[in-house]
Amino acid sequence: MPVADAKDGPTIPKREAEGMDRSRHMEDELREQNQRFSAAVENMSHGLCMFDADERMIICNGNYLNIFCLEASVIRPGIRFLDILRHSVDIGIASQTADELYAIRKPYIDQAKPSTYEETLSDGRIVSISHRPLALGGWVSIYEDITEQRRAQEDLKEQHRRFDAALANMSQGLLMYGADGKMIVRNRRFLELYNVTAADFPLGTTHREALERLLELGIYTEIDVDSEVAKTEACLTAAKMHSAYRHLTDGRTVLVTRRPMNGGGWVVTFDDVTERRRTEERMTHLAHHDTLTGLPNRSMFRERLDLALEATAVTPLAIFSLDLDRFKAVNDTWGHPAGDWLLKSVAERLQRCLHNETDVVARFGGDEFVIIQFNFKGIANAEKLAKRIVETIGKPFRDKNREMHVGISLGIAVFPDDGGDADTLLRNADTALYRAKSEGRNQYRFFEPGMDAMVQARRALEIDLETALPRQEFDLDFQPIMNIASGEIVGAEALMRWHSPTRGTVAPDSFIPAAEETGLIVPLGEWALRKACTAAADWPAGLRVAVNVSAVQLKSGSFARSVISALAFSGVPADRLELEITETVLMDESEAVLRTLRQLRELGIRIALDDFGIGYSSLGYLRRFPVDKIKIDRSFIHDLGNRDAAAIVRTVIGLGAELGITVTAEGVETEVQLDILRGNGCTEAQGYLIGVPSTAAEIQRLLKSRALHSQTG
Repeated sequence: MPVADAKDGPTIPKREAEGMDRSRHMEDELREQNQRFSAAVENMSHGLCMFDADERMIICNGNYLNIFCLEASVIRPGIRFLDILRHSVDIGIASQTADELYAIRKPYIDQAKPSTYEETLSDGRIVSISHRPLALGGWVSIYEDITEQRRAQEDLKEQHRRFDAALANMSQGLLMYGADGKMIVRNRRFLELYNVTAADFPLGTTHREALERLLELGIYTEIDVDSEVAKTEACLTAAKMHSAYRHLTDGRTVLVTRRPMNGGGWVVTFDDVTERRRTEERMTHLAHHDTLTGLPNRSMFRERLDLALEATAVTPLAIFSLDLDRFKAVNDTWGHPAGDWLLKSVAERLQRCLHNETDVVARFGGDEFVIIQFNFKGIANAEKLAKRIVETIGKPFRDKNREMHVGISLGIAVFPDDGGDADTLLRNADTALYRAKSEGRNQYRFFEPGMDAMVQARRALEIDLETALPRQEFDLDFQPIMNIASGEIVGAEALMRWHSPTRGTVAPDSFIPAAEETGLIVPLGEWALRKACTAAADWPAGLRVAVNVSAVQLKSGSFARSVISALAFSGVPADRLELEITETVLMDESEAVLRTLRQLRELGIRIALDDFGIGYSSLGYLRRFPVDKIKIDRSFIHDLGNRDAAAIVRTVIGLGAELGITVTAEGVETEVQLDILRGNGCTEAQGYLIGVPSTAAEIQRLLKSRALHSQTG
C-alpha cells in the first residue's frame, strides 16, 4: 500500500520507505560512532596520526600537532606524509631533512608488524614513535614525548652510578637486607674487611645464613646466632639503631651497626675500629693511672671510693691522706730524675704495705698519695697500717751510689664517723694530714672535730677575697705561646695574680678554689676577661689571648653575655679570644654548659681543653664536644724523658692531628723538650723556654718587637 508524503507529495511504497528509514538510522549511528571515535582520538594522552595506503593523512589529534609544533590549518586530512615531514623541517622542529626523516621512518612503516623507535627533535625533546599497520592498507602512528621519562631514567642511572661509587669507596663494610630478610646489597669493603668472597655471601642470603657463614669461616668464634637474629628483629620492631662490638679471631674489633629502613628491611655497617679501640683503651688506662708510678690516679680513686660508699652503706672504711716529708730536698739535691725514681719506689713500698688486696693506693700528684682501707676493723687496725707505712717509707732508699732519706705524714678519716661522702672524707683526711705535718712530720693523725684551724684559715681567705676585687688587688700576667713550626708568637695566656697587702702575692692554686666555692669566681672571671681583651686590643693583629674559665663561671647563666660584653668593650674580634676549660667542665655533662660553649664557638671564639690527660681525659668528651685545642699538661712535658710520658705525648699529638685539633704543650723549659715536640708534630709550645709570665706592658713590648722583627726579617 502506498504511503503519502508528509506534504502530500508523491506516494512512496511502504517497503522503500522503511529502507530509507533504516538508511537514515545507520547514517546517524555512523555519524555518532565517528563523533565518539574523534572524541576518543582527541582526548588521547599521546599524539595519534592515521594514514591510508596512499600515505595520505586520514585523521590526527591535537597532541600530535602539539608534540611537533604543527598547525591544524596546514596539517589537514589528505595531506601526504612526506609533505608533513617537509613542513616539520620548514618550521625547524625536525633535526634532519625531510628525505632523511622519510628514509628513517619508511622501513618501520612498511613492516607488516608493529614497530617502535625514538626520534630526537631539534629542541632536544625525545619522541617515541610507534607504527601499527592497518588491515586495508596504511598505518596508524602513536607519538609520545618521553623527554622527562628519559631524564628520569638518566637521573636514576646517575643515582645508581653514584650509589655504586659510594658503596665501592666506603670505608665501612655494608650489607642491605630487604623487607623479606634477604640480602639485596653488599659492598666491596665488606668482603675486604672479612677477607671473604662474593661467592661466600651471595645476594639473597638471609641474615641467619650470613651469621652462620661467618662462624663456619672461623671469623667469629663467640656469637649466638639465635640471639643475634632476635636482636635484629627487636631493632626492627623498635625502629631503633643498634650497635655492638665484634671481636674477630684475628684480634681485630669491628663495630657492627644495624639501622632499620623506612618501608622495611635494614642496613648493617661494619667498621674496623681496632686502632680506635686500642687508642681509647690506652687513653682510658692513661686517664685512670698515674704515668710515673702506674698507680690509680685521682679519677680512678674517686670512682672506687664513690662505688665503695654506695655499696657499703654502713661498713666502715678508712681514708689515708699521705704526703712525703723532705721530698723537695731530694729534688733540689739530686735532681728531678732522682725524685721520679724515689716516687716510683715509694709507690712500690706503699703497695707492699697493703695486706688486703681490695685496698687501693693512688697518687694524686707530686708527692701526694691516698689510700682506701676497705678491711677496716677499728682504730687499731688503721693505726697498724699507718705505723707500717711510716716505718717502711722511713727506711733509706738506695739508687746506685745514692742514698735518699724521706719520711711520710698521714692523715686518717673514717667512714661514716668522719664523713658520709667522698669529699668530706678526703677533706677531713687532708685536715688531719695538715695537723700531722704541723706537729713534726713523719707521723700520723686521725681526724678530730676540733681540727678546724684550716677551716678558719679558709674562711679568712674568703673574706679577704671578697674585698680584693673592689680594692683592685688583682692583676694579670701574660705568658707567650709559640707556633713550633714557624717559631712565631701566636698569642699569650692570661694568668691571674693576687697581690694582697696582708698576704703578699697569693698563688692562683690557693685562692681560685675558694673563689669557686664562694661564687666570687664569677665577678672575678668577668674582670679577667675584660682586662685580658683590653690588653690584647693593643697587640699586633691576629695574636690570640687565652683566658682560663671555670665550670662555676659557665654555669652562672650570664657567662656568654660577659664574654660578648668584653669583646665589644675592647673591640677585639671573637676569633682572637681563646677560652681554656678543664676536663671537669665536660665531665659535668651539663647541657646548659655545653650549649653556652657551642654558642660562643659559633661566634668564632676558640675553646681549648686545658691540662689534658691528668684527670678525666676520655675520647668520649672530645666526641661529645669538639674543641679547637687541647693543652698537654706540664707534668707530661717535664717527664718527656720517661718512656710512658713520651708515649702519652705522642698519642695526644697524634689524636690532635687526626681530629684536626691544635695541640699546645705546656711547661716547655728546655730545647730538648722543644725538639722532641717538634719532631712529633706538636703545634704550639708554652713555658719558660718560650717566655716567662710578664706584665701587660712587658708582653705588649715583646709582641710588638717580635711582630716588627718578623716584618723586617
